[in-house]
Amino acid sequence: MSQWIDACSAEDIDAEEAIRFDHGGRTFAIYRNDKDEYYCTDGLCTHEDVHLADGLVMENTIECPKHSSIFDFTTGEVETPPACENLHTYPVKVEGGRVLIEL
Repeated sequence: MSQWIDACSAEDIDAEEAIRFDHGGRTFAIYRNDKDEYYCTDGLCTHEDVHLADGLVMENTIECPKHSSIFDFTTGEVETPPACENLHTYPVKVEGGRVLIEL
C-alpha cells in the first residue's frame, strides 16, 4: 500500500534544481522546474546508477552528470542516450510548505 512521505521543505529546492532524497533503502530525485512545479523520479540514472540530483536541471529535464543522458522528469522518459530505460516517476504534492511524495 502506498503512502505519502514528507521529503523536504519546498524552500529546500530552488527553481531548476534537484535534490537527493533517500528513503527505505532507495534513492530518489526531487525536482523543481522553472514554473515552481515539483516532481520526483528514481534518483539513479538507468544507464550507470549515477545520482541524478548532481545533474543539470533545465525546464523539465535532468541531464545525468556522468554521460549526459537527458530525461524528462515529468514523465521519466529518456530524451537522449546512452540511457535507454525510462525513470520511474512518483506523485508529488506540496502541503503546508512541505514536499510530499507517494511511495
